[in-house]
Amino acid sequence: MENVILIVHLILALCLIGIVLLQRSEGGGLGMGGGGGGDVMSGRAAASALTKLTWIFAIGFICTSITLTVLARRDAASSSVVDGVVLQDDTTSAAPALPDASTLLPPSASDAPLAPPRAE
Repeated sequence: MENVILIVHLILALCLIGIVLLQRSEGGGLGMGGGGGGDVMSGRAAASALTKLTWIFAIGFICTSITLTVLARRDAASSSVVDGVVLQDDTTSAAPALPDASTLLPPSASDAPLAPPRAE
């Protein structure tokens, strides 16, 4: 079900992008004039078919977004990252042995400790 809603969501997103790109610019947003013609928009202007389709696609997009969020949250509530952590019993697992100190030092000819040379 989640895959079907995701596919519908993607189709709505593509339709919304396409329908917005088909609409003509109203101009004045950033000082760019694109409308021209001197039309005066009144408060009771009828919405065009593109504007109605934009609203329909936008409402569908928001509804599918909310639905996908609810479904994802429901799936996440049933499991946790901490559930996947497996704790080992200390009595059954032996700690790794530390390396011997003699293996960390380079071999020397004598048992005398290594000392820096004297500055003369």
